[in-house]
Amino acid sequence: MNKKTKKITLSGLFIALGILLPFLTGQIPSIGNRLLPMHIPVLLAGYVLGGTSGLLVGFITPILRSVLYTMPPMFPHAIAMAFELATYGLITGILYKRLPKKQINILVTLVGAMVVGRIVWGIVTFFLYGIQGNPFNLQIFFTAAVVNAIPGIILQIILIPLLVAGLEGANVIED
Repeated sequence: MNKKTKKITLSGLFIALGILLPFLTGQIPSIGNRLLPMHIPVLLAGYVLGGTSGLLVGFITPILRSVLYTMPPMFPHAIAMAFELATYGLITGILYKRLPKKQINILVTLVGAMVVGRIVWGIVTFFLYGIQGNPFNLQIFFTAAVVNAIPGIILQIILIPLLVAGLEGANVIED
């Protein structure tokens, strides 16, 4: 399989995972959306496919899921998530490629992407809420982006480095 075909195929796989994983966690309503299941395949796409493909996977996934299943609602949630997840895919792809291939840098890349992605989400949400005439302040941002997301953040910090290390070991991730 040539490189371009492999990249397109894996992009489709990551998008499909991003669309399907929320069905698994949605069965636990009290914590399901706090596990951030859509984020995991997008973050992995950045590591595996690089920044450009990671950005595309991240942008497409929440929009397509909203179109197919109306969850998350398109406006403002899926739109804001599209920018957030696109940032995750882009940043993980860029940092992972540029930093030395050490275990700690998988985590550095992940945390950097998570911080920048949440800031992007906050900025986009601020503007989208403004269009609706709804308030969005620092307290709302912190609650939504950090406090409510703690289970998903913990899951990502544990799971993503393990998955990336496994994919490296299986030579799925190319330099």
